[in-house]
Amino acid sequence: MSPSWNNVRADFPILHQQVNGHPLVYLDNGATSQKPRSVIDALVRYYERDNSNVHRGLHALSTRATDAYEGARARIAKFINAADPAEVLFTRGTTESINIVARSWGHAHLKPGDVVLTTEFEHHSNLVPWQQAAKAAGATLKYVPLLGADGEGGPDLAALDQLLTPQVKLFAFTHISNTLGTINPVAEFCRRARAVGAVTVIDAAQSVGHRPLDVQQIGCDFLAFSGHKMCGPTGIGVLYGRRALLDQLAPDETGGGMVVQVTYEGATWKPAPERFEAGTPNVAGAIALGTACDYLDNLGRDKIAAHDTALVTIAMEKLSALPGIRIIGPKKGAERSGMVSFAFEGVHAHDVVTFADEDGIALRGGHHCNQPLMRKLGLTSTTRASFYLYNTPEEIDRLVKSLQRIQKFFAG
Repeated sequence: MSPSWNNVRADFPILHQQVNGHPLVYLDNGATSQKPRSVIDALVRYYERDNSNVHRGLHALSTRATDAYEGARARIAKFINAADPAEVLFTRGTTESINIVARSWGHAHLKPGDVVLTTEFEHHSNLVPWQQAAKAAGATLKYVPLLGADGEGGPDLAALDQLLTPQVKLFAFTHISNTLGTINPVAEFCRRARAVGAVTVIDAAQSVGHRPLDVQQIGCDFLAFSGHKMCGPTGIGVLYGRRALLDQLAPDETGGGMVVQVTYEGATWKPAPERFEAGTPNVAGAIALGTACDYLDNLGRDKIAAHDTALVTIAMEKLSALPGIRIIGPKKGAERSGMVSFAFEGVHAHDVVTFADEDGIALRGGHHCNQPLMRKLGLTSTTRASFYLYNTPEEIDRLVKSLQRIQKFFAG
């Protein structure tokens, strides 16, 4: 049985407010999602009852905190079907996770003449780290082209076949584009990369809380995501890495907690995951992220994905009927995630977002950390409406009404 999505809204305290005299319509989920009461309660409960440092304390609070922290790791491993909880590293978010791979793996494995491959529509967090890693190693960075004047054609799979040569040591790509809404065939990408011996890194920031995700079925080597985009807290994220690869890597940061022995002459490292978690971790964030996994699985990620699809189908139908709107990414009727980005003829995206805010509607306007993509599409910015499990068709009607008001105002 599918959840009652209107009833789900009751789980999110922040949604029950007015903005500029209107009930809040929150359509900025691609940037960050809202948090259910259970996640907020998990944070409060930890700080009120169990607040202590983990792993080395012998008193009751430290033991409880450690058990909850490591329990969250096991819960998140189950959430993505990792073979071993030790393959789950806690980080600050997707950006830090990708940077760990770029620095640790890149330093150990990239050399002059090697190729790092990515796509033309990556978020800066899955682009700039590879630029830096390639530059440091004397390697070359290449891109899988994007098809279509509006990016509607997705990645050029024929070009991918030509680009994936034995010189490619790593292929980094997004699961779902944060601007286009394109859903990449990640299992197929990983299969093709394995055939030439390339390591794969997936940016799953926009997918992990919206649909089922199985790292073993996908066959990736590394996968990164952030808690705050999947109903969890800010400041906590995950890097999944295959254990065999993690055990080969030197730590990206050093300090307390990740060492076996320290002398005046040197130090030795613990195995994964501890060797990658120097210092005091975000214990509360990890525990609450585990609670977010419970919340999403109780609803059913397959059902959340279907709800996203239903909402974006309605939005595409209604936005396509508005004059002067250019929708980028997969077109009406094509598979896409629960977001839609568009350019409003004659109106800057920041103006669209500002006017919509007057109507109590939260959108996102700008380049969405996709500056090279924007230049490729001949744009400086777009407006993005991104949906999640607590959004409703009625909110899309309010969005359309607000856009009609904006259009009328700028038409003079």
